[in-house]
Amino acid sequence: MSILFFLAGCSGPQSALNPAGPSAHAVADLWWGMLGFFVLVLLTMVALWLYAMWRKPVSMTKAQARRISSWWIIGGGVALPTISIITLLSFSIPMGFRMLPLPLEEQTPLRIEVTARQWLWQIRYADTRVVTMNELHLPAGIPVDVHVSSADVIHSFWVPRLSGKIDVIPGRTNILRLQADAPGHFRGQCSEFCGRGHAHMILSVVVHTPEEFEAWLEERGKEL
Repeated sequence: MSILFFLAGCSGPQSALNPAGPSAHAVADLWWGMLGFFVLVLLTMVALWLYAMWRKPVSMTKAQARRISSWWIIGGGVALPTISIITLLSFSIPMGFRMLPLPLEEQTPLRIEVTARQWLWQIRYADTRVVTMNELHLPAGIPVDVHVSSADVIHSFWVPRLSGKIDVIPGRTNILRLQADAPGHFRGQCSEFCGRGHAHMILSVVVHTPEEFEAWLEERGKEL
């Protein structure tokens, strides 16, 4: 039962460990990789601690004691941190590149402009007159560059199952790449405290098939 209790946080509408897009998969892979590495470090430290507690005393000269102490300092203070940093960077840097809005060879990402304000999200779909509030519509399987800006204070745009989060700063436009694997409904949230209504600054994300998305855009455009 205790294992099920801890695994309960790995699912749900806002779980970054239940990815539904390439960028979110990179976030989850990075999290699991770091968890596995640091569990290994923890077990190694515990094993060394138990060895130090239970080993039988060994007589040695002062010179031998200094030499052993020096090796522990070099190993634990220099070698271990160096190996740890290199190991973490070796898989975290490639994962970070997977989350960037880099140019694509085969297609141009769809552009959507999101303006955050206390306490709502205003979404504009490029090359159309369609505007929605607190509801973001996306086509499945197609990369979308979300251009986020703020009309007042600092906010943070985050749809955990689709990507990492990005700060929304007044006077600046930041870009986040979103892509959903399949149609569905997801939940976004402002993840930077922005005032009294922060907890209620929620974003509903609806992912359609590409054909349904085009039909939705056309239908909304006719209503304007």
